[in-house]
Amino acid sequence: MPSTPLQLSAKDFKSDQEVRWCPGCGDYAILAAMQGFLPELGIPRERIVFVSGIGCSSRFPYYLDTYGMHSIHGRAPAIATGLSVTRPDLQVWVVTGDGDALSIGGNHLIHALRRNVNFKILLFNNKIYGLTKGQYSPTSEVGKITKSTPAGSADYPFNPISLALGAEASFVARTIDSDRKHLTSVLRAAAEHRGSAFVEIYQNCNIFNDNAFEVLKDGETRDDYLIRLEQGQPLRFGKQNQYAVTHPAGSFGLTVEESPDAVPLVHDANQEDPAYAFALSRLARADLRHTPIGVFRSVDRTSYDELVRGQVAKAKEKSSGSPEQDLAALLNSGDTWTIL
Repeated sequence: MPSTPLQLSAKDFKSDQEVRWCPGCGDYAILAAMQGFLPELGIPRERIVFVSGIGCSSRFPYYLDTYGMHSIHGRAPAIATGLSVTRPDLQVWVVTGDGDALSIGGNHLIHALRRNVNFKILLFNNKIYGLTKGQYSPTSEVGKITKSTPAGSADYPFNPISLALGAEASFVARTIDSDRKHLTSVLRAAAEHRGSAFVEIYQNCNIFNDNAFEVLKDGETRDDYLIRLEQGQPLRFGKQNQYAVTHPAGSFGLTVEESPDAVPLVHDANQEDPAYAFALSRLARADLRHTPIGVFRSVDRTSYDELVRGQVAKAKEKSSGSPEQDLAALLNSGDTWTIL
């Protein structure tokens, strides 16, 4: 008899733990969206794992009734790599923040992306260190006044999307905490992707960096600031569709033209060369004008997990003796000494 499709609801993914974020934090909206989305996967809860690092975002595993691990600062991708490679039956998600992923965890992030490990990375970007009470982060703007930069930050910020594309991540997207419909659509696309899926989520910290992304949410400004990336659709935006993303002749990058006669590019996230997606990631200005949201890049590439498991399978096929004999031969190969 055919198996009955698994029927789960958002309630099934709510744990019995008290949700402990500051009232009004954008993390609540992301959590609600995730709990509402997970039933769509049709995957048993015991086959879903959330691994987090350190920070406000990293409380996430406590609040989902799945398996999870609140791990080490910046090292969530490394821990999740081991889990993903050894347990192909699991769907693995990494939850991190701009400080956790881009400061102490920077190397772990870029190497996981270049390897194309089969997991989904959600980077909550609020442009501040929230858990440690308001220091500037790797995505804070130049001149940002915080408790650790009273005269203003002298650092130029990372662009997380550009960073992920520079590491040649096979799936890169951006969304916003308060846009439930868009957030869910991006989560769905990430879940369907084979390999590393990197999703930057603009998330409001109403205590230490309130309204950092307000112009992208306010009805008066958002249409003139946001560029919505939809596969196969022209890149035209604005309240009166007055803006177009174009590629001027002789230019290495993209630009935004304010003209009804400008011919916009048609968005194609499936381009193998990441140059186009990278150019899109450079459009956003410091004041958030011309900020693209949606899927920048989505290409097929063999995952790290598949390659490693393939090597293990081949090694087993070539094995002539028992595992114990093979191990002994390995340990005694090359230059060895017997200590009396």
